[in-house]
Amino acid sequence: MGGRRGRIRGNRRKVGAVTQLPYEGVTNSYPAVEILNPDQVEQIVDGALKILATKGMRFLHEESRHRLIAAGGKADKAQQTIRFDREMVLEYLSYAPASFTLRARNPLRDLIIGDNNIVFTSVGGPAFCSDLDKGRRPGTYAELCDYLRLVQSINVIHQEGGGAFEAMDLPPLSRHLDLYLAQFTLLDKNVQAYALGRDRTIDCLEMTCIALATDRAELKRKPAVLGIINTNSPMQLDVPMSEAIIELASAGQVSCVTPFTLAGSMSPVSLAGTLVQQTAEVLAAVTLVQCVRPGAPVIYGSFASNVDMKSGSPALGTPEYTKMTLASSQIARYLGLPSRSSNTTSSNCVDAQSAYESEMSLWGSVMGHVNLVNHAAGWLEGGLTASFEKLILDAEMLQMMTQTLEPIEVNEDELALATIAEVQPGGHHFATEHTLARYQTAFYPTLLSTRENFESWEEQGAQDTATRANTIWKKLLEEYEQPEMNESILTALNEYVDVRKKEIAQN
Repeated sequence: MGGRRGRIRGNRRKVGAVTQLPYEGVTNSYPAVEILNPDQVEQIVDGALKILATKGMRFLHEESRHRLIAAGGKADKAQQTIRFDREMVLEYLSYAPASFTLRARNPLRDLIIGDNNIVFTSVGGPAFCSDLDKGRRPGTYAELCDYLRLVQSINVIHQEGGGAFEAMDLPPLSRHLDLYLAQFTLLDKNVQAYALGRDRTIDCLEMTCIALATDRAELKRKPAVLGIINTNSPMQLDVPMSEAIIELASAGQVSCVTPFTLAGSMSPVSLAGTLVQQTAEVLAAVTLVQCVRPGAPVIYGSFASNVDMKSGSPALGTPEYTKMTLASSQIARYLGLPSRSSNTTSSNCVDAQSAYESEMSLWGSVMGHVNLVNHAAGWLEGGLTASFEKLILDAEMLQMMTQTLEPIEVNEDELALATIAEVQPGGHHFATEHTLARYQTAFYPTLLSTRENFESWEEQGAQDTATRANTIWKKLLEEYEQPEMNESILTALNEYVDVRKKEIAQN
């Protein structure tokens, strides 16, 4: 039950004044919560296949349409749509692996995606960053690098999420190169690609080869790159995402296909209807992936939630989001694919709402046996902001969930019958040998929470959660140690970036 993989350090890691759990893979051996019965899962998948056969999916990318037509898809040139026979979809689906390993710069941080493994990633893609000191703002490259240092330092985060926020002080057409350089030099964990279009994806593939001291042939055998592929719900895939799919799949790397379906706006208002559409969009993209390269890894991604019918704004971390996360992971298992979800909240600041909405999202992910929890730490404001304090708050929640997955041991020593007999009625267990032998490691050591009484808490400044989180991320930055990198690899990475920046400037 709740086993562990790849533990790097001992039972606990002390970083300066910050105590955290060791870096380790997380395996969830508890039974998955399945909210659909088998017949309901089949109805949803059958509905998705019917939609693909009758309505089809619009592909704005011409090469993608040509590949799908060659594989047996039926084209409507006027609508740029491809219709898929059920047999075609199921055949290509059968080529996709149920699990795979992603390489990291540090082999001890390689990731297993699939089965009962859970991978937690940091937030990726927001336009803004925020902290208590400077508020919400466009982020700089220096601030982005600090965020990456924190991601490296927080053990419960397994993967960097493709750039915590945009570095707005850098040119938009080349800033992905600076991101990749920072990812590979400041972390030794696996990192996500900035998979927006062909060129950005190719740059990630090439720099990954340099950073891992490998080549494309070996990379194809041992994947290391994962790109998030977002469909344009409803039922459309744009050019940049299609280009990324083709480059990733051709190289044997991972496409995490994730429709952004908001019930009531980009998908039907009913949850079952949203799940049908989501599944149809995923299966269409999976078919494209497997047309390009049979056997290329792919993930069933879910980002299904609802809109607020009063404002029209996305509602995140809702009961509907949790239910669709549980259902989506169940559908993914039925299809034989790994699954992805996210830690979400609509809150604009690090407050109670940001905690309980994230908790709803995370529990749906963990109890549903989701394999990749994207944006697991740092997400704020519906994904528009990466928060330094929320990164710490989420790390605490992730640690607590990880610890909850540890099974209760039942053996002669743990049953403690002799100790129970030893303590007199009305006495206490503080000074027993059983307690003294294990008190330092018996219980979860908090990262962020405070357990002082009111008077002690008040004497120490009466700090709320966000204020304590602010102190912790600054301490982690002070203690950060950059992973070692071979000088020749560092030189090669910098040379690649310099050459590509010149090429981009000339075009």
